[in-house]
Amino acid sequence: MKKFFYYDPKLLLYGFSILFFASYGQTFFISLFNTEIRIFYDLSDGEFGLVYSIATLSSSFLLIGFAKLIDHLDLRVYSFIITTGFLLACLGMVLLINNILYLFFIIFMLRFFGQGAMDHAGGTTMARYFGNDKGKALSVATLGGMVGVMFLPYFALNFFKDIELNQLWFYATCSIIIFIPFIFFTLSDQKNRHEKFKTEIKDNPLNKKLRTRDVIKDKKFYIYLPLSISASFICTGLMFHQIFIIDQKGWSLQMLGNSYIFLGIFSIIGLLLGGPLVDKFDTKKTAITTLLPLLLLLVVLITFEGEFFLIIYMSLFGLTMGIGRPFIGSLWAEIYGVESLGTVKALLHAGAVFASALSPLVFGYLIDWGFSITTIVTISILIIIVSTLLPIYNKLP
Repeated sequence: MKKFFYYDPKLLLYGFSILFFASYGQTFFISLFNTEIRIFYDLSDGEFGLVYSIATLSSSFLLIGFAKLIDHLDLRVYSFIITTGFLLACLGMVLLINNILYLFFIIFMLRFFGQGAMDHAGGTTMARYFGNDKGKALSVATLGGMVGVMFLPYFALNFFKDIELNQLWFYATCSIIIFIPFIFFTLSDQKNRHEKFKTEIKDNPLNKKLRTRDVIKDKKFYIYLPLSISASFICTGLMFHQIFIIDQKGWSLQMLGNSYIFLGIFSIIGLLLGGPLVDKFDTKKTAITTLLPLLLLLVVLITFEGEFFLIIYMSLFGLTMGIGRPFIGSLWAEIYGVESLGTVKALLHAGAVFASALSPLVFGYLIDWGFSITTIVTISILIIIVSTLLPIYNKLP
């Protein structure tokens, strides 16, 4: 393990930090301001879910073409483009204007650059440059995102609860301004690193140039895609409507903010378990187990009351996020190799963003139409069953 951390510590820092700052574009953070945004724009749960979903959907389609640029551009140039775009998105939240098209555009930018391009860049870079240690590298990068999950909602709901929405986003914007120069420090050795990578992949027959159309035509892609994106659909929907859920369960907003600490702790536990397991076992065979914590989470949500079970619920949420990321990140490198991994993961990431766009809309209108948490959970459990059975009943070479 010591050798792993000394192999390329700057690049590990890149993966950790870019996923941490991408947190501002993730649903768990944006949804903290669900009520304020709906009041400001006079929107219902379903209407805000519609705007959020269309913006996220649009970003997912554009991401397919954009994110594969990571296979062709210098990582420093690519990282500068996406972090600058994200900076402008955060600035847009500071300058919030009461116009629905403006809201759509800002959410689109946050999702495209934050949840989309920055998250994709961190995962692709870790899987590409760390060889047989890609599982551990993905865990380190994901840890950055989990630290964001652990602390950003806690600080937002406890220390910044009395300030205006745009003031909080002003602080977020300032942190991105500091982060952009830091990116260049972590990638200072990128030229030599990439030359070494190109030399290593020459003799590996699995590593070959793939076009988007090659992946789309491949049966393997569709067998493992639901397993890879179902957690995105379910978790995003639950997170986006977390205020509705805590109201229905009788849980307090402050307790929700405090429970993010447990989400973070258990996501780290999931990472510590997942990373080494990925490097040790065949991911195609073990990835089907990654949705078990999510299944338990759903059972807890509809079975138990009391604020203690909010902690259990958020802990299982964290375990789902932590253990799934290294498995799913490594899975596609095992199937398609690493030379065109950016192209493959662009499609995967677009699918995940598409799924995360759909669930706020679906869950939002179910809420508007008077359906209970039980209905949402039942739909989610059916999705998990189908996603898990597909790889089991389709044996791959």
